[in-house]
This record gives sequence, structure tokens and C-alpha cells, in this order.
Amino acid sequence: MDKRTGGTPEACSRVPRWRRNEDTRVHGQGDGGSSPDPSPASRLDAAGLGAELGERATLVQFSSAFCAPCRATRRVLGEVARMVPGVAHVEIDAEARLELVRALGVLKTPTVLVLDAGGRVVRRAVGQPRKADVIAALGEAV
Repeated sequence: MDKRTGGTPEACSRVPRWRRNEDTRVHGQGDGGSSPDPSPASRLDAAGLGAELGERATLVQFSSAFCAPCRATRRVLGEVARMVPGVAHVEIDAEARLELVRALGVLKTPTVLVLDAGGRVVRRAVGQPRKADVIAALGEAV
């Protein structure tokens, strides 16, 4: 979320590379404090997201107000959520949810997380994804 470029980070101009959740750390979730825990929970729930999880998977999008790729990402993820039964799309305003942004290590917008039915982050990507890539990333969650 680079304010100098109107919230649109330079990394958004290229197609994102999806990666597994191996290095994702969720801090402040269930540890009773705000300090990082060496082994934090790697699951998100409806209360933490502010929206219900999908029955099979959830596409979580972190966006900022002046991010053009975020608008295109919203459209792609919405289409995929409507196409695939049991998949929900949740968009989060990164500036309004800084605690969650920090906990998940979100550095740029758009950032997309793929959660399985239990809320575990299984994939993440930074930048504007293609519909086919989102569908492929969902394969690991459902």
C-alpha cells in the first residue's frame, strides 16, 4: 500500500505467482496479546474476517481505495465465487484493518488469500490474478 503511487504498488502490474502457505504467519490470533508468537494459529474465522467463510473455501482480498488492480481483482474473484459452489469472496479494506494486515504480513494490494473450509490459509498471491489461476489455486482448498 504505497501512498506515493496512490495506493497502487508497482508489483500489481504483473501477474501474481501463487505460493503455498508455508511461510505465512498469523500473529495475534488466539494468543491473547499483540506480540508475535513463534507458532501462531494459521486459521481465520468469521469473527476475524468480519464475514462468513464459504462452505468449501474463501477468497480473501486485501484492497486499498485507490488501487486500480484491486477493482479488477474484485471482479475476477466475484466471478469465480459465483461459478464455484461453496466458495465465498471477502474483500477487506487494508487501511481499515491494519491489525489484520500486519498479522498476515500483507505488504501490497491486492493480496489474495485462499482459505480452506476450516479457515486455514492454503495459498496467497500478490497482484491481479487471472481467473484460471484463481480456480487452480482453489483446487488445493476444496
